[in-house]
Amino acid sequence: MQRYSILWADDEIDLLKPHILFLEQKGYDVTPVNSGADAIDKVAENNYDVIFLDENMPGMTGLETLAYIKSQKPALPVVMITKSEEEHIMEDAIGSKIADYLIKPLNPNQILLSVKKILDNKRLVSEKTNLNYQQEFRNISMQVGDARSWEEWVDIYRKLVYWELEIGSAEAGGMGEVFGMQKDEANLAFSKFIANNYEDWLNEPKGEKPLLSHQLMKKAVFPLLKENKPVFFIVIDNLRYDQWKSMAPLVSEYFNIESEEIYFSILPTTTGFARNAIFSGLLPSQMAKQHPDLWVGDDDDESKNQYEDKFLERQLKKNGIANTKFSYNKIIHNTQGKSVNDNLNNLLRNDLNVVVYNFVDMLSHARTEVEMLKELASDEAAYRSLSYSWFLHSPLFDMLKRLSEKDCRVVITTDHGTIRVRKPFKIIGDRNVNTNLRYKQGKNLNWDGNHLLEARQPERMGLPRINVSTAYVFAMEDYFFAYPNNYNYYVNYYRDTFQHGGISMEEMMVPLVSLRGKGS
Repeated sequence: MQRYSILWADDEIDLLKPHILFLEQKGYDVTPVNSGADAIDKVAENNYDVIFLDENMPGMTGLETLAYIKSQKPALPVVMITKSEEEHIMEDAIGSKIADYLIKPLNPNQILLSVKKILDNKRLVSEKTNLNYQQEFRNISMQVGDARSWEEWVDIYRKLVYWELEIGSAEAGGMGEVFGMQKDEANLAFSKFIANNYEDWLNEPKGEKPLLSHQLMKKAVFPLLKENKPVFFIVIDNLRYDQWKSMAPLVSEYFNIESEEIYFSILPTTTGFARNAIFSGLLPSQMAKQHPDLWVGDDDDESKNQYEDKFLERQLKKNGIANTKFSYNKIIHNTQGKSVNDNLNNLLRNDLNVVVYNFVDMLSHARTEVEMLKELASDEAAYRSLSYSWFLHSPLFDMLKRLSEKDCRVVITTDHGTIRVRKPFKIIGDRNVNTNLRYKQGKNLNWDGNHLLEARQPERMGLPRINVSTAYVFAMEDYFFAYPNNYNYYVNYYRDTFQHGGISMEEMMVPLVSLRGKGS
């Protein structure tokens, strides 16, 4: 085990000899000094892992010594020790980024706990996380094997995301590989569950089913309009549940999270289908029949999400709330986000404000095409970190901070998630087949294997039929479709990229969060 060194500065250091001996018996090397000036000299000459600093010393005070040490070595942990419980001293010390604050008289275990918290934190958290996950591994595996309902799958996915974040933050060594295998097994079982139940969700009116994309606004947004307060409905395109969980602590500083649900994206889990379903309140087959002037199918080259505001307007009318005063803003660039923020006071006069943020979707596409982004977001943890960093510095977070002080309701959600694809699946189709890597739609599709869900009757899946022989196929787990032509190049280019359109927990089970501002 690593042996740590401690510098302890106190003008009554001789009286602390029993504490120093106690720490040395526990395996720590302690260097005692009598003043702040001596502490500064020692820090300049040697490397220490932590400093204990008495606040009330003659000459340089502890706070003055702390300020100098932090200016030279800002990352060096300092524990402030004092006889005083005066609030301003505590605030000065905390404001100077101390690692801990102890009040005399000290007891040995109190000191040891502080040292361990600072120096052994990562190791202890990692060991505890490993142990706890090992104990939970069997329970999750049994749940996966026994799961028969969508509620059970939501519970499983919540647990998997919890452990993914815990193992990632604890740097829990080999447990990451074990967890990856368990998640793969869960995704295989989940894909089979969807293949067996998805059609029934759409075609059995009285059957048990989760909240789906086309029901989202009617069930989760429109009821909030009855409170006669402005409602902000924020759709962050392509946001996975684990990404939301990493952002949630930031949001919870400003909002009470009144509910955090998981709803299911429809198939295909793409913007053109799932997000249009949210704003129209309809399945794609219904959109194509009822709104042919707005529906843009896979056979069209134009943008598939250019009529979301029109779909929303018609859905409001259909639900008898056509007099709702609403706004719709789609944010692709930061300047657009800042413009919306500048107009926030006007938006607060509306009943409903829809804001669509496209950044996370753009990030996943850019990661595929830009080599540097592949390095920056090399795996799920790095992808989460990049999304977190964007959110922290985004106009969206600025807007949320301001909304937290207003008497309004905020709903955050997404249209679908994304999965890192690793296994290629050969498929053959004609030139009219769509380009998505996770689902294909066309007339002459051929393949060899069973890692997909085939929809020979698109209407049963809520999908439009372009011609008599149209079929859809959806990749399961972490497979992606590849054509035989240029197969090796294609596979190497797209393997380990984040894609959406198919069937996986990450793509289909996505966050739906209702917030109320703490400052409102």
